[in-house]
Amino acid sequence: MQPRAGPCVGLACPMPNRLAQESSPYLLQHQDNPVDWWPWSPEAFAEARQRDVPVLLSVGYSTCHWCHVMAHESFENERTAAFMNAHFVNIKVDREERPDVDAVYMAATQALTGQGGWPMTVFLTPDAEPFYAGTYFPPQEGMGMPSFMRVLASIDDVWQNRRDQALGNAQALTEHVRGASQPTRREGELPGGALARAVENAARLYDAQFGGFGRAPKFPAPSTLDFLLTQPQGREMALHTLRMMGAGGIYDQLGGGFHRYSVDAQWLVPHFEKMLYDNAQLVRTLLRAYQLTGEDDFARLARETLAYLEREMLAPDGGFYSAQDADTPTEHGGVEGLTFTWTPDEIRAVLGEDADLALRSFNVTAQGNFRDPHQPAYGSRNVLHTPTPLPALARELGDDAAQRLQAARAKLFAARQVRPQPHTDDKVLTSWNGLVLAALADAARILGEEKYLDLARRNADFVHRELRLPGGTLRHTFKDGRASVEGLLEDHALYGLGLVALFQAGGDLAHLHWARELWNIVRRDFWDEGAGVFYSSGGHAETLLTRQASFFDSAILSDNAAAALLGVWMNRYFGDAEAEAIARRTVQSFHAELLAAPTGLGGLWQVAAFLEAPHTEIAVIGTPAERQPLERELAWHFLPFTALAPADEGGDLPVLEARPGGGQAYVCVNHACQLPTRDPAELARQVAAL
Repeated sequence: MQPRAGPCVGLACPMPNRLAQESSPYLLQHQDNPVDWWPWSPEAFAEARQRDVPVLLSVGYSTCHWCHVMAHESFENERTAAFMNAHFVNIKVDREERPDVDAVYMAATQALTGQGGWPMTVFLTPDAEPFYAGTYFPPQEGMGMPSFMRVLASIDDVWQNRRDQALGNAQALTEHVRGASQPTRREGELPGGALARAVENAARLYDAQFGGFGRAPKFPAPSTLDFLLTQPQGREMALHTLRMMGAGGIYDQLGGGFHRYSVDAQWLVPHFEKMLYDNAQLVRTLLRAYQLTGEDDFARLARETLAYLEREMLAPDGGFYSAQDADTPTEHGGVEGLTFTWTPDEIRAVLGEDADLALRSFNVTAQGNFRDPHQPAYGSRNVLHTPTPLPALARELGDDAAQRLQAARAKLFAARQVRPQPHTDDKVLTSWNGLVLAALADAARILGEEKYLDLARRNADFVHRELRLPGGTLRHTFKDGRASVEGLLEDHALYGLGLVALFQAGGDLAHLHWARELWNIVRRDFWDEGAGVFYSSGGHAETLLTRQASFFDSAILSDNAAAALLGVWMNRYFGDAEAEAIARRTVQSFHAELLAAPTGLGGLWQVAAFLEAPHTEIAVIGTPAERQPLERELAWHFLPFTALAPADEGGDLPVLEARPGGGQAYVCVNHACQLPTRDPAELARQVAAL
């Protein structure tokens, strides 16, 4: 059946709808709704103007649990769909495919309601100006929320009978969103002691018992953890948080990888979706924790998370998919966490006489610790977690407890793999692939395992081949053999940072030069000299109300932080003083927010710490075999702000100029280098003195 072309005004439309022509997995999930959905497009707004009706904008993503709930309750309901079709032009947006659209209307939603989230429901004028917004609306009133049909009827009544009120709200809210997206230009450096103040601010929200920041729900916040690891006074907060997360239910104790967030304060019960960005960033954080402490558990968690990504998120062409759903499909609909949770009887059926060890180790009880409130028939189940450290278990259960538990984990995982599995969103996002590129590169360098370098190089080859346009700009998304959506700042900055990490791991100067190409695009297309900030989208801005200048870390470090970090690296490697000056101005532009906010600015704090650090470079010259012992020594050292330059011979980087080879290392501080060395022990001494 061909998707329909005309409106279904007042009717529940036949399926499929216009979304059948899209590539986004989220939009395709809604192609069989009776709602007359449009993708985000100028044509949709022209339709609204022609019909003189408001726009209903619904934003979500394919692995969003509450998006599925609202879709089933409302968008699949023919009566609701008929009302939507009669009184609105309905637009569906994948927030991962169009983060620029999402950011604008999330700002409006937060301004109106004081909170945000997905699904996001926003009502717009035909000129794309928002006048009412919310998130999830239930089919019946309850828990202080109006029903979705009541909201729809109220909005229609306002539009038909009190339009001046709607237009007044739209004008005021649009002015607020535009004003909030235009930062006030400020001058002046951060005051002395600013980094220590940032650590103190984070400590105010730190949970000393369970780790993390604030109360439930708790998110991993890797950019904050990464910053704290660079500050001796903040390290224990980050390390304790990582230890508690690794023992909790937010970590998949059988298959590796982290779920999106914990619904409680102790990291026990997660929201079960798994996101590429969380796992990629946390791998790097864990590897840095491993360098600082030498604790094998940090390396284990990083390896297991990378194994999960390779097993379940790697596309055949070398890209990495975006996310996996929280829900397990069943004949009764989606059940949250069903794939990942267990009853005691299920564990006994798999393990037999070894079940008691697993039940004790993973704290599995008959009472359980989780149930899906929307599917009570599935009863109470257990999220696996390891509250008792393994050494204590070994004392209680025998010296072979670790070996027996590892065998039990493997059997339970094999049994879990034959269960129905959550849906995987198989679009590839350039920005998130930049994060996993950096994780793989760091794993190759720090763990010394070539397989990670091979995966990183495959990813870089894929992005260069499929997502890079002839002029060097990148596309944002790739699906079913097609790259689409004009690249955003996050794509160019985050992939550039991944390429810097890949050069540090593999020594191919082509990757570093590609990073410089992306920096030049970032500076040309996204930097605003007058405002002193980077804008998240290019100058095209389509029908968007405004361009956002993101500085607050969401699930990933902010666009301004990513771009500024890339700028500092360009100065460290290429002597690009202007790039560092731009990074410094970026920090200055947000210095009031930096000094006031307790969390959420870890990315910009990393930039500030990088700018304050001495200029340190370490070149290791020689063949890969000659470099290997020196590079293995460097892998033990936590050097987040050091320009590592492995190379077969001298090159066009200042740190590589006139450096003879033969397996020698050169340690340089503020443009002055110590005597070269071939001795790993001497290299360790020089690095320790930095």
